[in-house]
Amino acid sequence: MAIKLSDADAGKFAAASRAIAFVEDGMRIGLGTGSTAAWMVRALAARVEREGLILTCVPTSTRTARQARELGLTVVTLDEAGWLDLTIDGADEFDPDLNLIKGGGGAHLQEKIVAAASDRMIVITDPSKAVAQLGAFPLPVEVIPFGLDATQRMIDEVLTGAAVGGRDCSIRMNGEERFFSDEGNHIIDLHLARIDDLCELSQALMRVPGVVETGLFLGMCNAVVIGHADGRTETRFADETPDEAGQVDLAEADDLPVEA
Repeated sequence: MAIKLSDADAGKFAAASRAIAFVEDGMRIGLGTGSTAAWMVRALAARVEREGLILTCVPTSTRTARQARELGLTVVTLDEAGWLDLTIDGADEFDPDLNLIKGGGGAHLQEKIVAAASDRMIVITDPSKAVAQLGAFPLPVEVIPFGLDATQRMIDEVLTGAAVGGRDCSIRMNGEERFFSDEGNHIIDLHLARIDDLCELSQALMRVPGVVETGLFLGMCNAVVIGHADGRTETRFADETPDEAGQVDLAEADDLPVEA
């Protein structure tokens, strides 16, 4: 029986299906984290099964690693893989220059390391993530647990002089407990409304002792694939490559494997 996809899932599946067309046999692939990336992992596993591709996959979180293994993909560490050909991941926001905010799922540290160790990064997303200016989505800042309150006060000081629209920050929670990343760190979410100078803010935050990484991905994304609820896709490139339009058959979602 055919699966009835929600509009959100249809767009995610469409973007994921288009993005895996960039994958070639023998590649070393970075696998992103999040709900859209989860569709990509399923679509990639189906293509590997169908075409017999030989791929080496590096996940960006424990949950992506678990999903990829359960679907039969070959999973290794980044150190084992060395350099990657391509990383496919989601994003929480992207601007016209394909700068990103990532980290809504708390995996942006591993995601940034994997993306930086790749020849190309392709982002899969939906139209709602396109913004004229980054900052409406809270900016995640990963910090070590030691001296958390002191680190937060120093971040507050950075925001006092920053070119942003808001200056509220909060420690991310997981129910009643503080959230822990895969690396055992906490995340402070910055509610900025808008960020007027991305590079300046990124550099200022990274100078704060205790800050490990931010969710600003600047100049790292090579292409964004936008999936629509009707199966249409748009691919926007960071270089001078013209935008591409495509169409995905949503019925193909019925054939995707499901992890145990």
